[in-house]
Amino acid sequence: MAAGLALSGCATGTTATQTPVASNEPPPPPSARVSDGERELAPQEKKVIMDAINPSLRNPASAKYRWAKFPAVVNEDPVNYCATVDAQSPYAAYNGRQAYIIGATVVGGRVSSAVLGLIAGGKDFAIVANMCAKYGLDPKNSS
Repeated sequence: MAAGLALSGCATGTTATQTPVASNEPPPPPSARVSDGERELAPQEKKVIMDAINPSLRNPASAKYRWAKFPAVVNEDPVNYCATVDAQSPYAAYNGRQAYIIGATVVGGRVSSAVLGLIAGGKDFAIVANMCAKYGLDPKNSS
């Protein structure tokens, strides 16, 4: 089922779940932002991503997200982002650790909206990992 989802949904927005971020919020502290061209996501950015993924989970309140670093400088729109979530899926075979890829829109240096491209666990975890690899990303790098 997950293999049938196309990342192109990120660009078209047909399966979009977008959560705007208020433009008057301050950026995260510089000490927490940049490390080797990558930075930690701010709490509000994580919420935007979770809001895009949660509808695909069976019990989002019990989900445990693992976060990968995000590019400190963004040169494309949307930005592809991959990480993992430990959660219940509507499909029992996917319960547990699931990899996901989202397309994130960045405004003012912060993730302002996110669209889920693909999420899968179980034996299909590798499908998402391979999709992420096409963008130089690895969901296994999330912590």
